[in-house]
Amino acid sequence: MNGNELRVWICGALLVVLGCALCGARVRGDAASARRADVRADVARFAARANAALAVAGAKQGDWGVLVTDADTGQVLYERNADHYFLPASDVKLFTTALALATLGPEYRIRTTIETHGTIDSSGSLRGDLVLVGRSDPSLSNRKFPFEKTVEREGPPERALADLADQVVAHGVKEIEGDVVADDTYLAYERFPEGWAVDDILWSSGAPVSAIVVNDNTFSLVVHAGAREGDPATFDAEPWAGFYTIENSIQTGARGSQEKLRVSREPGSRTIRLTGTIPAEAAPRELLLTIEEPAEYAAALLAKLLEARGVKIFGQARATHAEPAAELVDPPAQAASTTTVLAEHVSPPLGQDVRLVNKMSLNLHAELLLRVAAKEKGGALTLEDALQFSKTFFQNAGLPDDSAVMSDGSGLSRRDLVTPRGVVWLLEWAAKQPWAQVFRSSLPVAGEDGTLAGRLKATPAAEVIQAKTGTLEHVTSLSGYATTAHGAHLVFSFFGNNEAMHANEGEAVLDAIAIAMVEELRPAPKPSGHR
Repeated sequence: MNGNELRVWICGALLVVLGCALCGARVRGDAASARRADVRADVARFAARANAALAVAGAKQGDWGVLVTDADTGQVLYERNADHYFLPASDVKLFTTALALATLGPEYRIRTTIETHGTIDSSGSLRGDLVLVGRSDPSLSNRKFPFEKTVEREGPPERALADLADQVVAHGVKEIEGDVVADDTYLAYERFPEGWAVDDILWSSGAPVSAIVVNDNTFSLVVHAGAREGDPATFDAEPWAGFYTIENSIQTGARGSQEKLRVSREPGSRTIRLTGTIPAEAAPRELLLTIEEPAEYAAALLAKLLEARGVKIFGQARATHAEPAAELVDPPAQAASTTTVLAEHVSPPLGQDVRLVNKMSLNLHAELLLRVAAKEKGGALTLEDALQFSKTFFQNAGLPDDSAVMSDGSGLSRRDLVTPRGVVWLLEWAAKQPWAQVFRSSLPVAGEDGTLAGRLKATPAAEVIQAKTGTLEHVTSLSGYATTAHGAHLVFSFFGNNEAMHANEGEAVLDAIAIAMVEELRPAPKPSGHR
C-alpha cells in the first residue's frame, strides 16, 4: 500500500469510527429520552415535592427512608433508601398486631381468674391461698370497649379487679387463712425488653411487661396547688394500695408562673420523690406513673379490695413469678390437686385491643400481644422465644430477607430496625388476609382519631390516610394506606432518623410528603389500546 492509499484507508476508518460513535450517541440519547418519557408527570411532580420536603433545614442532616407503591399494581412509584435500616419507633406495632391477628384471630379472648387449691368451709373460711392468675389480659381497667375516637373510661381504675373481688365475696368467702397471691408465671419474669431507656420506665409509655396487668400497670398522681403562694401542694393517687412511699416537697408558686415539676424514682425503689412548683390557681396536673412490680401491686390492691368488702385476711399479699431460666425446663411433676375458680374476667375480642393498640399506640398492650401469640401458637417461653417465633412466621410468609430486626413488640426499644420495603411488604400482605379490614380499620385516620387526630387536619390528606405513627427522640415514622385525590390506592412507609428537629417538625416533614402524595399521584395509566 503506497502513501496515498494509506491516507485514504485511514480517513475511511476514521469516518467509520466517527459514524459508529455518532450512532451510539444517538442510541444512548434515544434511550435516555425514552427513560424520561417513562417517568409519569404525576410521579415526577410528587418526587420533586418529596425531595424538597427532605431538603429543609434540620431535615437535610438526617437520614430518610421513603417508599410509595401502587396498591393495585404493586408498582414502585417513589423510593429513597428503601432497603436501608431505620429505627422504626411504634411502626413495629404493625408487625405485632398483624402477627396476633394472623395467629390468634380477631375473636380470641383471654381469661383472668381467681382460684384456690384450698377449701371453703360452711362459715366462709378459705383454708388455703387465694390466687389471682394472670394470662396477659391488658383489659383489667376501667377502659370502655370498643374504642371509638377517644379513650372512654367508666368508674375507678381498679374497676375490673373490684369486680373479681365481688365475685369472690359472692362465692361465700368471708376470711382467707392463707395468702393473697398474684401469679404471673404465664410469662417469664422479663419486665423490660433490651433497648428500653432507664427514663422510659418511670412513665406510662414504659410500663413493665407482666402476665398480670391492672390499669395498664400504672397509677395516677394528681397534683393540686395550694390556696396561696408558698403553700405546700397536695396530691391524690389511684388506684392506691399503700405500695409506694411518696415524698412530696412541691410548693405553690406565684399565680401565672411557670410550672416546674420533677418526679424521680430510682429503679427498683418504692420511694417516689416529688419536687418543684405548681402555680397558684393552676388546674390539677396528672402524672401517670408506672408500677415496677405489677404482680405484687395487684396482690396488695386485691387484698385491700377484699378487706373493704369485709373479708378478713390472715396471710400476706405476695406474688409468684417464673424466672426466665426456670421457664426453659419443664417444671417438676406435682401431686394433682383440685382447683376451684372463684372469679373470672374475660377480655374483649382481640380485634378490639388491636384497634386500641394501633389507634393510641399502647406499648404495653403490643408487648402482651406478641407474647400471647407466640406462647399460644408457638410455645414461646421467653421474650427471645417470642421474637424468634415472630421472625420465623414472617419469613415463612415471605418477608424479604433482612427487612426487620426486632428486640420488642412495641418499638420502644432502640435496637429495633426495619426497612421501608419490609414495612410496605407487611402492609401489602396484611391487605390480602381474611382479617384485613380489622387491621386496616385499627390504624389512625388522618385528622380524625388516634395519634393522627391532630395531624393533617384541613388538608387533602385528611380522612384518606390510615397510618401508624411512630415517635422517639430524633425518630419519626408514618406507614400505612392512602387513597389519593385522583383515586389511586397507595401503600407507603416513611422514616426519619437522626434529624435534629423537634418531634412536631419531623412530623411536619412527613406530613408534607403525605400531602404531596395525595395531591399528585394518580392511578396507573391503562395500557395502550385498552378500553
